[in-house]
Amino acid sequence: MDNSLKKIALIGQPNVGKSSLFNRIAKQRIAIVSEQAGTTRDIRKHQVEILDRDAIMLDTGGIDETNDAIFSNVKRKAVECAKEADIILFMVDGKKLPDEKDKELFYELQDLGKKLFLVVNKIDNDKEKESRLWSFYEFGIDEENLFGISVSHNRGTKPLLEAIAAILPPRENEDAQYEVIEDDDDYLEDFLSPIEDINEQAVEDDGEIKVAIIGRVNVGKSSILNALVGEERSVVSPIAGTTIDPVDESFEYKDKNITFVDTAGLRRRGKIEGIEKFALNRTKQMLEKANLALLVLDASSELVDLDEKIAGLVDEYALGTIIVLNKWDENMETFKDMEKKVRRKFKFLYFAPIIAVSAKTGRSIDRLKDKIIEIYENYAQRISTSVLNKIVEEATIRHALPSPNGAYLRIYYTTQFEIKPPRIALIMNKPKLLHFSYKRYLINYLRDNINFEGTPIHILARGKNERADEQDDELVEF
Repeated sequence: MDNSLKKIALIGQPNVGKSSLFNRIAKQRIAIVSEQAGTTRDIRKHQVEILDRDAIMLDTGGIDETNDAIFSNVKRKAVECAKEADIILFMVDGKKLPDEKDKELFYELQDLGKKLFLVVNKIDNDKEKESRLWSFYEFGIDEENLFGISVSHNRGTKPLLEAIAAILPPRENEDAQYEVIEDDDDYLEDFLSPIEDINEQAVEDDGEIKVAIIGRVNVGKSSILNALVGEERSVVSPIAGTTIDPVDESFEYKDKNITFVDTAGLRRRGKIEGIEKFALNRTKQMLEKANLALLVLDASSELVDLDEKIAGLVDEYALGTIIVLNKWDENMETFKDMEKKVRRKFKFLYFAPIIAVSAKTGRSIDRLKDKIIEIYENYAQRISTSVLNKIVEEATIRHALPSPNGAYLRIYYTTQFEIKPPRIALIMNKPKLLHFSYKRYLINYLRDNINFEGTPIHILARGKNERADEQDDELVEF
């Protein structure tokens, strides 16, 4: 390790994501990541490369203002570390409002006269960026030093890394800038930064499975929750709309922490009054935080249009999905007949598995638990770039790229740049000319070769000089 390099210190309260960011920048799992506050207590050092610039990364223990001797020692070490650093990344939890402890420590670090960035983690989408990031301006920090990111979703890290790299000195004899040669047939250099397209070991999955249970009223959502958790955690009643407020319940299963959200029953908009209207709004809020959805249908009654509208929420929030046929013990049809009806009704959820259960008797509940784990792993998986390129190359050989108006289309490179759900970029010469039907063909071919059961896939066509996470006018999701 070259101790002459500039040092970057990660400072913040426990459980804000410092170790996850440390691992992502280091491109390997070095710091232990855990939901247990205070997991990191010692200062870890690792030489890192940030956009072709070298530095030493210091990961400090979470600072918690308690009387506990351990945390008091952690704070002392963290502040000492900040004094030795050239750049300080002060990390906070974007899911929470700024608190006085954060402000007090931030001002203390500001007085050190070092380059200080305020990094707001757990900003998972653009809506959260707009609604939550603004509240952290009360720290009095300049806009160019405030960054909203999501380490677990790999969002927003590139601007932060660019700002850090701008401060770090270049390597000796380093070229001023890498140029992409447009005519190079062997172009395989990632158009993203090395951090945006890291290898699969570096993608952090927090292992938190958040499952939203949705469906119209009285289909048995609360009964399924109780059967899955193994206790009567939610009130069960034949009266439609008994569940008003979503009920969160967590438990461990096969080394995974699963949180169920027993959402309020959904009715037609015209029938939503008072507190049930509030419950509908809460349901949508929970879907924003969920990874997976259990779409619960009543197998003992006919499917209705409202079932399809509710299923549209799953599509809207791009969740991993399992279709659950409850009350199967009361159904007289064969599973194959019922499956055909469901597939006709929910064509846009063709990727979702269908499981028939009975919350009353416990039939297939264990199978449903196992399927939740399996679908989450599909939803959170990252496919290596080499595998993706091989599959897409095979697909283009089997079915050649179209030539709209005689234009020659070519895919240079394929990479997955985000998980939960998987988002894949096709780097090509004329991305605007690629028809959505060919994207759909590629997605189906990917599904034939990789287990993406239960998860939507986003595919975007991009030029070499465009970022993969920019909005695509013809984003295809299947």
